[in-house]
Order: sequence, then structure tokens, then C-alpha cells
Amino acid sequence: MCGIVGILGREPVAPSLVEALKRLEYRGYDSAGIATLEKGKLTRLRASGKLRNLEEKLSAAPLLGTSGIGHTRWATHGRPTETNAHPHTSGGLAVVHNGIIENFRELREELTGKGHVFATETDSEVVAHLVAEERGKGAAPREAVAATLARLDGAFALAFLFEGEEDLLIGARRGAPLAAGWGDEGVYLGSDALALAPFARQIAYLEEGDHVVLTRENITFYDAAGKEAERRRQPLQPGSFLVDKGNYRHFMAKEIHEQPEVVGRTLSHYLDLSAGEVRLPFALPFDPKKLSRVTISACGTAFYAGLIARYWIERHARLAVDIDIASEFRYREAPLAENGLMIVVSQSGETADTLAALRYAKAQGQHILSIVNVETSTIARESDTVALTLAGPEIGVASTKAFTCQLAVFASLAIALGRARGVLSEADEKRLVRELAATPGQMAAALAREAKVEPVARDVARASSVLYLGRGGAYPLALEGALKLKELSYIHAEGYAAGELKHGPIALIDYAMPVIVLAPPDATLEKTVSNLQEVAARGGHLILIGSAAAREAAAAELAGFIELPEIAGAFAPLVYAVPVQLLAYHVAVFMGKDVDQPRNLAKSVTVE
Repeated sequence: MCGIVGILGREPVAPSLVEALKRLEYRGYDSAGIATLEKGKLTRLRASGKLRNLEEKLSAAPLLGTSGIGHTRWATHGRPTETNAHPHTSGGLAVVHNGIIENFRELREELTGKGHVFATETDSEVVAHLVAEERGKGAAPREAVAATLARLDGAFALAFLFEGEEDLLIGARRGAPLAAGWGDEGVYLGSDALALAPFARQIAYLEEGDHVVLTRENITFYDAAGKEAERRRQPLQPGSFLVDKGNYRHFMAKEIHEQPEVVGRTLSHYLDLSAGEVRLPFALPFDPKKLSRVTISACGTAFYAGLIARYWIERHARLAVDIDIASEFRYREAPLAENGLMIVVSQSGETADTLAALRYAKAQGQHILSIVNVETSTIARESDTVALTLAGPEIGVASTKAFTCQLAVFASLAIALGRARGVLSEADEKRLVRELAATPGQMAAALAREAKVEPVARDVARASSVLYLGRGGAYPLALEGALKLKELSYIHAEGYAAGELKHGPIALIDYAMPVIVLAPPDATLEKTVSNLQEVAARGGHLILIGSAAAREAAAAELAGFIELPEIAGAFAPLVYAVPVQLLAYHVAVFMGKDVDQPRNLAKSVTVE
């Protein structure tokens, strides 16, 4: 999404801020800026475009302060202009922000009514004004930040610098990563360890809901309740590296927890949240109104992302969608319609079967759009249009964040096609964009309930076979849940459309086999609950993943319940993917399996 750096040093920090920001360029950005304290007063330099533009400004007007914060921005709210670039200031403080403030409109209206004047189009600026408002009431910096955090909805990481406070930095995280570091020349804040590697000897990651106060002598962490907390220090190697596990036991755990950030980063690439519109970062080389049909082809988890997308594209764009497993697609010699769109999906962009499907469709005259995580991949190069997922490196073999970023792209594309084809009104688009933009925060809320997943996982780990049920968009998610469990724990698992239960799988129901029911709040909830009750009537071992309302509607004895917050139903699969992934992960951990590298599996399948 964006990159954050903060330094309390002993020498001018501007060059180090820029160096650290360069190490975060892989995240993508369209503007950059830094702020330092010059004799106690805030001074900032910002520039649109690449960091070299900021460096030119610094060369012409060097900053000499020994306290500072820096930022690379990927535009979400507001255009990628210098005015909208971070840091943002108000009332003698500066802030840099990574993430999305979902309730910024309400907060902005409130603050405008109190006389605050906003200079930018961003959601981030409201944070600076909220803290300034608290400071105006006499609150000290930490108390002002804590009061502000309590009012923010969404997923974010923040860093604050205050005028007159040469020995103070404050950081906070909710759903987006942030680390503090100790070095020989100062103390540091950064979006990830990569930014801090040249400077810090040790780092500690903020946990969910934490904020941290840095002085040159101490780094003090506070938990979500505002109580002082200890966070584990770990050594940091000075050499360059792309990824590390941070505080997590496995890469997969880290990647599951990165999803609010990377989904937000991906959405920021496709949505203009200020306007409430989808703005694709590429021109479509075809007229959406003339499309006759969409064909989707992919393998494994990417195939299940395509299955979910079929519901969205057919519902919101009124386009018929065919979907095939890539390894089967070209062998059935499918006739493809004129003016058809072929969408291929691959994390690596090198999946051999998917590439073969692309080439078959291209030979049939289809428009080719690829959804990939690697811009330079073979699939990307051979496509007419590339829709990037901005998931960053995914090390765990079992895909997690790549899957949800694929869903984010598909959701954006479905809305864009629906609007272009006249299916969705302007009001429809704004509503759907608002619901989609809320998903990173909802995913963070789901992650906060991880402790509720662990006892359910211990129960599932004793099983020899597991059944997953879902309807609508939750049906492909049931398939994905079964796949994840098989990949990681080697327990046999199957996913079924819940309505198919009485057409065969119901014969398997007994007290010993867990039946995991996915019940998001959509139009199929009532029917899903009916299927759940059919299992209960036969003494089934029921586990429900859903809201409190779904639990109440179930009116059945459950062996396990993973409660999720009440959310709008359109894009629920993005949020419900989180407990599905966590469940498979914790089952495998309890069983002592190699979570990051399951047996017989490879990250990228480059042979057919």
C-alpha cells in the first residue's frame, strides 16, 4: 500500500529517510515526502512521482533536522499530486499513514463544523486534524493519539511527529504492519524490516491494536487497551533481503496477517475512494458493451477465486461466465464466442497449464486479460491487458494473500464492467465501492478473533475426513477451505455446494466427521441454515463460521463456532477467507506438519 519510516537520530535524518523509503519502493507508490524538525519547527518536502523528484528538492533545500518521518504513497483518496502527498500536517504535528480510514467522511464533516480547514482530498489528513483537536483541548501527544485511534475505523499504520518534541515519535497499527527498531545511531519506525535493515540492530513488531512511543533512550509499547506491554526484540541483519517472518512462526501465518494491508494496497490501485468509483489502472482494449461472454481459466486456489468471481461478474455486469480448470480447458476444444473475454489467473504468472489455456484462447481470437502478481511474468507478457495483484512476495506454498488479492481485483473488475455496460447505476457503484473498501478493516477484525479458531482447529485435527459446505460465493470458498486443509494437514476434505448435501454427501454424516458450514450474510443464508439443520438432525459434528445472527438462526447444537462480525454480503468471501485459512493453518500446526512447504507441493507449477 504505502511505506512508512520514522527516525530519531543524532545526525540529519533526511538522507536516511530517503534511503529507507527506497527500500520500500517494491510496494508501489506515486508520490513521496518527508518531514523533519528544524530547530523545533516542522518542515516538510513532498513530490509527486518517483523518489528522485523528492531527492532533487532535498538537494536544492537540504533538511538538517535529526527527527523525522517519511512516506511513499499509493493514491487511494485523492489524486497522486504533491498536495495529497504525505506527511499531512495540522496544529503543529505531522502524520504519515498506510491504510484506509473508512469513516473519514463523517469525521471530516464533524471537524469542518468545528472550524478545521482541510488542504487535501485524502482520508489521511483527518487523522492529523483529530490529533490537533485533542491537542487543542490540552492533551499531551500520546493521549491525543490514543483518543484519536479510538475514533478510527479501518486498517492502518500511522507515525506522528510533533513540533517542539525533538525526542519523540509515536506509531500505531491496526491491520497494517509496523515495526520499531534500535540502532547505534538512533531509534526507528518502519512498515517492515526491509526499510530498517541498514540502520537497526534489533526490531520489535507492534501487535494488533498497539501504539508505541519512541525516544532516543526508550521505546515503550502500549497494547489495544492502552496498557504498557512488552514486545519481543529480535536481531536484524544489516544485509538486504526481501522478506522475513517477523514475529510469526511461519511465513504462512505472516502472509495471512498481511491480508488487510495487501488487499487494501490492491484496492487502492483500482478504486477512487474519494469519488466512490472504480478506476481501472489500464485502458480496456475492447468495448465492455460488446462483450458476448467471459471465460475464466486457472489452477488450484486461483481457480476458486475465478469461481467466486463468476457470481460477481454475472450479478453485477450481467455477463455469462464459463470457468474451467486450466489443465482441462484446451483439451475439450471449447468453441469460444466472438467478442469474448478470456481471464487467466496465476499468482506467479508462470503456471504452465494456465499459460497453455491463454494461448488456446488467443488463437481463438479472444481478448486476453491476466490477473497476476508478477508484472514481468510470461503470462503477463503474452496478455493484452494485465491486472496486477499487489500482494508482494508470497513464500508459503499454500496461497493466502495472493488469493484474496485476486478476489479484490475480480470484485473491482466486476463493478467496472457493470458500470460500463449500464447494469449498475452511479448509486449502485458507490454502494459497492463502499462495501468493497470496508473489507480490509473487516479482515483485520476477523484476524483479531484468531484465538477463537484455535480450539476448533484442535477438534478438527482429530478427524480423518472433513466436509465443507457453502452456498453462493461461499461454495467456492468451501472448496478452497477443503483444499487448504488437504494441502497443509493431509486430512481428507471435500467442499460441497450445501444444496447438494442430500444428493449424496449426507450419507457420510456421523458424530465423528466435522461438517464446517460457511454462512455469510447473503441471500442464501436461510437455505444454508436449512442444510445445517439437516446435518444436526442426523447427529452431525457441526462447526459454523458466521455471524451471531447466523448462530441464532441455526438453532442447533454446535461442536464449534467461529464468530465473524456482521458485514454487508456482496464481498463477504474476502472476509470469510480469513477464518478458513486460519483453521487449516492451526490444524496443521497442531499436527506438527511443515506449514510453509507441504510435502509434494511446489509454489509455482511450471510443467503441465
